[in-house]
Amino acid sequence: MLILAAIPLGNPADASANLRDAINSAKYIAAEDSRKFSRLCSDLGITYSAKIISFFEGNEIERLDELVKIMESGSDLLVVTDAGMPGISDPGYRLARAAVEKNIKIKVLPGPSAVTTALLLSGLPSDRFCFEGFAPRTSGTRKTWFEKLANEERTIILFEAPHRLLECLADAKQVLGPNRLGAICREMTKTYEEVIRGDLETLHNWAASTEILGEITLVLAGFDPDSREFSISDLISEVLKQEAAGISRKEAITEVARITGTAKREVFDAMVTHKSQDRLEP
Repeated sequence: MLILAAIPLGNPADASANLRDAINSAKYIAAEDSRKFSRLCSDLGITYSAKIISFFEGNEIERLDELVKIMESGSDLLVVTDAGMPGISDPGYRLARAAVEKNIKIKVLPGPSAVTTALLLSGLPSDRFCFEGFAPRTSGTRKTWFEKLANEERTIILFEAPHRLLECLADAKQVLGPNRLGAICREMTKTYEEVIRGDLETLHNWAASTEILGEITLVLAGFDPDSREFSISDLISEVLKQEAAGISRKEAITEVARITGTAKREVFDAMVTHKSQDRLEP
């Protein structure tokens, strides 16, 4: 059996009874960082006898065969990461896929998750949300990434390294607008847990004036379609952009209506206006 176990984000008291029992009884444990795992066990007062196998992003693929063979031999394999749930921006997904392909049973020990913890701390809508992992490292790619999320109506959750947070917020503010609400969740469940809530202008100003340390989860409000405003020139520009990409005007009007949430008739009328203006020009 493959056992994927959630690990406390920072406070050892968040460890479940199931996690304690699984560590005590495991013969094989795949750990993202053996030293951090040993420290957790020490904090929990657990003495383990399992063989610890290094399993992190850099060796995840090359370890798969070895770990699958352990399970195929009849032994359970417990997988733990440094914090949170394996497979959520941490090693685990590929191993779970390999287990499914080999008809190996998978068990999940639920528990702490930075994603859902930050979502609830943010105070933003939690009925629908999406998790986007880590933001791209470079500004150009990151802006394109935010552009693709600009019309996402669900609450958006992402991870960011502390030394890139200021740049990430600057790009988010430029693409999504300074009034988009959000929250920075830092060092969740730890001694110095901190949550900064406000619009992107406020969050960016905070990051610019603060020495940022620790684990960061960023939560952004989804796009409100009722706030969408497109002028006639905006609609015309979008249709012409679609046509330049190689589709017909009819198809372009349909596509612009879809991506802007504007009635197709309104986009059509804008193009009629544009055509009339072209005729009037000398």
